[in-house]
Amino acid sequence: MLNESAVKALGWTPEQAIGKTVIKGSPGTVRAVVKDFHFSSMHEAIGPLVLFQDTQWISRIYVKVSGKDLPGTIARLQTIWKEYAPHRPFEYHFLDEDYNALYKTETRTGQLFGTFSLTAILLACLGLFALAAYTTAQRTKEIGIRKVLGASVSSIVTMLSKDFLKLVTLSAFIAFPLAWIAMHSWLQGFAYRVELSWWIFILAWLVSLFITMLTISLQAIRAAHTNPVTTLRSE
Repeated sequence: MLNESAVKALGWTPEQAIGKTVIKGSPGTVRAVVKDFHFSSMHEAIGPLVLFQDTQWISRIYVKVSGKDLPGTIARLQTIWKEYAPHRPFEYHFLDEDYNALYKTETRTGQLFGTFSLTAILLACLGLFALAAYTTAQRTKEIGIRKVLGASVSSIVTMLSKDFLKLVTLSAFIAFPLAWIAMHSWLQGFAYRVELSWWIFILAWLVSLFITMLTISLQAIRAAHTNPVTTLRSE
């Protein structure tokens, strides 16, 4: 059997390939043409493939299972194997393990970046929280005067938050081009890849704003609800 890429490489159509003779170690007749499928890593494009019987694989059996009762299925297969081939050991592995092994590097890289990203976010939140507390303490008298003059809680929270949101937006404009370059370069290593969409960066920016507001809101709301009389008297 040939795949579509092999038929194309030989200059045939799928209909013309049937009955042709192909030599792979020994001559064989093409009996079928199968659609292209991935048999290697996504880093490589699908290439020509010839499927044929090989005496080295006679001792192996491929079994398609539903996956609902794997222990019971394996036990039944082992019983049948021992019945027909008791002189050979029963060994097995799953095909998805072979495919997963092709992407061990990507899996480890993803886990590593996930861990470092989470750590960076936590450290940034701690820094924002400390900075918000310091800013609030520095502007305690101003907040008290604004409340005496009739400022609402929402306006005070907005006043304390807007500077931080501006910094987050500025950092996003700096980080997004660098992130796009890094991701685009990484995706070039794959034969088949997705295109980077602009909405991913917008979503990241909105999530950053949300995390920032969540981090500093506690200090901002606490400062906005402080009794201005107590604040001004202590000042």
